[in-house]
Amino acid sequence: MRNAESIAQTLAHNNRCAVAAIATAVGVTLVLLNPAMTRYVEGSRFRVALEQETARGLHFPNSKFAPIKRTGFLSAKSETFEARDGRKAMTALDAQGVIARFNPLGVFLRRWQIDELQIDRGEIGIQIYEPKPEPAPRRPWYSIFLPDRVYLKRVWSDNVDVTWPMHGDKGGISQTRLLITPHGRDFEYRASDGTLKNPGTPDLAVRQIHLLITKKLFTLYNLDLGCGEGGIHGEGTTAIASEKRADFVFKWNEVPVREWLARTWTGSFAGAATGDLHWTGKDYKLAAATIAGAVSVVGGRVSHLKFLDTIAAVTNRKDLAQLDLDECHAQFDWRQGDCELNEIALEQKGKFRIDGAVSFSERSLGGTLRIGLSPEYLVWLPHPEEVFSRRTGGYLWTTVHLSGTLKSPQQDLSPRPVNALKDSPGALIGAAFRALDAWLHSK
Repeated sequence: MRNAESIAQTLAHNNRCAVAAIATAVGVTLVLLNPAMTRYVEGSRFRVALEQETARGLHFPNSKFAPIKRTGFLSAKSETFEARDGRKAMTALDAQGVIARFNPLGVFLRRWQIDELQIDRGEIGIQIYEPKPEPAPRRPWYSIFLPDRVYLKRVWSDNVDVTWPMHGDKGGISQTRLLITPHGRDFEYRASDGTLKNPGTPDLAVRQIHLLITKKLFTLYNLDLGCGEGGIHGEGTTAIASEKRADFVFKWNEVPVREWLARTWTGSFAGAATGDLHWTGKDYKLAAATIAGAVSVVGGRVSHLKFLDTIAAVTNRKDLAQLDLDECHAQFDWRQGDCELNEIALEQKGKFRIDGAVSFSERSLGGTLRIGLSPEYLVWLPHPEEVFSRRTGGYLWTTVHLSGTLKSPQQDLSPRPVNALKDSPGALIGAAFRALDAWLHSK
């Protein structure tokens, strides 16, 4: 029994000695090879090979690193990196202060594996792309034993711009924190902080964005943006190969109305919009989209508009120069460029109410609106019941039919009060002078 224990102790001691000897030999070898490894990593031959493999792995025709400096046993740094004309999700990549940590175990999986790629400052161009067959490059027979691609396990930066083409212009996210991780041969993108800027929309604060772009799908896992005191949320997918289709859902809450109106619109607008929309279609482009949703505005206010000033002058009611909406909502449907607004409801209680439906496109405008006014706002009009012929809900009502185009809208209401005023010259002259006075003061 004692002999067995002695033999076991001897074997254990010998194993420890063997492990120590191997570790010492590996350590000595690494020390001896370290200067040679540094010369190789910092040499032009390694840099050119890395540029070629990086370009191929990220689907660029070529790429360029500044001189590489070794910073650790498995890490290195380059001051700049740039690549152009990407064929797939990434179209361009510019980076400053690139630090990479290499994982040699990736060689056994036939890949040059970068576990950490940190960028001090960068700009990345991305796109939704249509996959095209690519011929496989000819490689020597022994390439079957060599790594065949660059694998980026984690790419991150606390200061990066992500840009994309949009309506012939450029949109993107500026100064965001970006994390890129692999998804098969493609990549997932996660952004937080920064500002989203797109043509025709206000600047939006980025809270979280998580998306995936592959050769088959564009997937928006989560969109969380801030606008004033409110926010915008979205998710959905777009198939970008074979049979294309889009399916997105967006919701917004307490978004300031003024921020979304064209800067060329004069006047003062206030209010916070809440609503949702469902975007579907056979393509991800707006021209092929079907969009359905609803929107409502709380605290709506409109003032400092010339036509409101004129209405206030003609009716001799100064309070009509400003509208404070107690109710403002509508449903909308967009089908390939044709839009319908249904269940329109605008009301300032005790003053007016408008409801109905409107349809429009680039070619035409149509619809029917019912306008109700409180009787005290019609005292300027002789025999108002001839124009506003229905009384209900405390209002006198009339119906207006719209026609023409958005650039040249037409309606059939104006002739009716004009004809009523013709039968009362005094009222007509008074209304005309008040309108003239409002016009002169607007100059």
